Amino acid sequence: MLQEPQSIRIALGQANPTVGDLEGNCRKALDFIKTAQEKKAGVLVLPELFLSGYPPEDLLHRPRFLQDCRSAMERLCPQISQITLIVGWPQAESNRLYNAAAVIRDGKILKNYRKGCLPNYGVFDEKRYFHPGQEPVVVQVGPVRLALTICEDIWELPWLDDFFLKIRGDFDAVLCLAASPFHMGKIEERRKVISRCAVHFGCPVFYCNLIGGQDELIFDGRSMVVDAQGKTLFQAAGFQEDLLVFDCCKNEDGKLEITSPFAAPYEQTPAEPMEEVWQALVLGTKDYVRKNSFSKVLIGLSGGVDSALTAAIAAEALGPENVIGISMPSRFNAAETRSDAQTVAANLGIGFQTLPIEDILSAFSRTLSAVEGWNEAGLAYENLQARIRGTLLMTLSNQFGYLVLTTGNKSETAVGYSTLYGDTAGGFAVIKDVPKTMVYQLCDYYNRIKGKKVIPQSVIDRIPTAELRPNQKDSDSLPDYPVLDQILKGFIEEKLSRDELIARGLPRPEVERVLQMVDRNEYKRRQSPPGIKITPRAFGKDRRMPITNRYRG
Repeated sequence: MLQEPQSIRIALGQANPTVGDLEGNCRKALDFIKTAQEKKAGVLVLPELFLSGYPPEDLLHRPRFLQDCRSAMERLCPQISQITLIVGWPQAESNRLYNAAAVIRDGKILKNYRKGCLPNYGVFDEKRYFHPGQEPVVVQVGPVRLALTICEDIWELPWLDDFFLKIRGDFDAVLCLAASPFHMGKIEERRKVISRCAVHFGCPVFYCNLIGGQDELIFDGRSMVVDAQGKTLFQAAGFQEDLLVFDCCKNEDGKLEITSPFAAPYEQTPAEPMEEVWQALVLGTKDYVRKNSFSKVLIGLSGGVDSALTAAIAAEALGPENVIGISMPSRFNAAETRSDAQTVAANLGIGFQTLPIEDILSAFSRTLSAVEGWNEAGLAYENLQARIRGTLLMTLSNQFGYLVLTTGNKSETAVGYSTLYGDTAGGFAVIKDVPKTMVYQLCDYYNRIKGKKVIPQSVIDRIPTAELRPNQKDSDSLPDYPVLDQILKGFIEEKLSRDELIARGLPRPEVERVLQMVDRNEYKRRQSPPGIKITPRAFGKDRRMPITNRYRG
């Protein structure tokens, strides 16, 4: 009689799929299998809904897409040998759809675990698509019995406790396939959830998370192995593909002992506050541009801090040779800002072009003067400059097939301090969820990691201005940004009422004014391009407010 192996090597494949690219995702799975086998792994785990990419949204309402997912799985299975693959996919069966984890061995699916706890808050809409699974699944790999879970299952511990009643004590570890999106501080929140699960069930938890950018969402990876005491033993890299390989063997007491011949033991080090935000913005920009088949990007480079940061992120994500800055000065732009725009481009090594708009602005104004009441003294004339710039950028995009990156930050987006069809024109809003005060922090961080002032100090120190009229300052129209950002964080991310904000000591007049601006500008945000989510509550799926809305609370 063959003796059962007393150890098993498991690989958590932290992979970056593309939504809808079924063949490409299958090829990526095979590449991970090859690498895992080279490292002598007997089990490879790939994340939640890896086959389809996550989130596939209303592709899941297309019967043909679900058929193609099944066909892709049927083509993948025969290529699996000498390793067990556990992979997330959308499983359609008996007119029901499940968020499933398939266990594939020797060319066929042995079992499917179906996600039981379906999130339906924030960016999640899983009850729109999936039916909940009803049965726990345990899979034997070597000497180890793995209880399968998918993402939200382990976040709802009372639910999982009830769900696991049928298999209480009949597993050695919990395996979780996840597609857990990033926001600032999410990693420690996630670690606490995983640790709590491990301690509660008295067994290790193996957590395999997705990485990559999908529209507004970023998946940060950082897959981990946590022991029965809730301690993180090993953690995969953040914001990049990785393969976390470890060995499991049973000791004389039947408990798992976990070691890794490849990964260093996890050590928590003091975090640089802006490091993970920077990595998320770079990854999100890179994946949005590449996955949507653009080769280069255009940025309106004004000499201000927002466009400088956007250009720096784009250069890091795509390579400076794929970024073009366009300066579009009018008579209101100071010589210093024009010079700074050129300096930023030179420091980053990106392309640079100057397209003065004064003649265009004059021609527009002459044409509009035929309409009684037109004048150059009001807001419309200021916004006309932004619209001319937006038109030039979008025309160049149309001519060359390059993607326009907008440069508006979260503070401006929140209160509508932007011009519709002007500076909001573009295909992707890189810093859409970055508050203005954080823009400065990110510029400082970027200069520190580069070891020099790539973004000039004059850009960082300049009083914020749109330069659409003489001596204009942002503070003419808005509260100072530190106050504005406190109000916005409380109102948008923490969902506080105006009375609660005032009770925090924020000035009543500013609270009243800001909340009114936020509510009145929902229509602008609906027409703005998507952008990278880095806070716990971003505009978009996180916050779906009616445009026509008279509630003031």
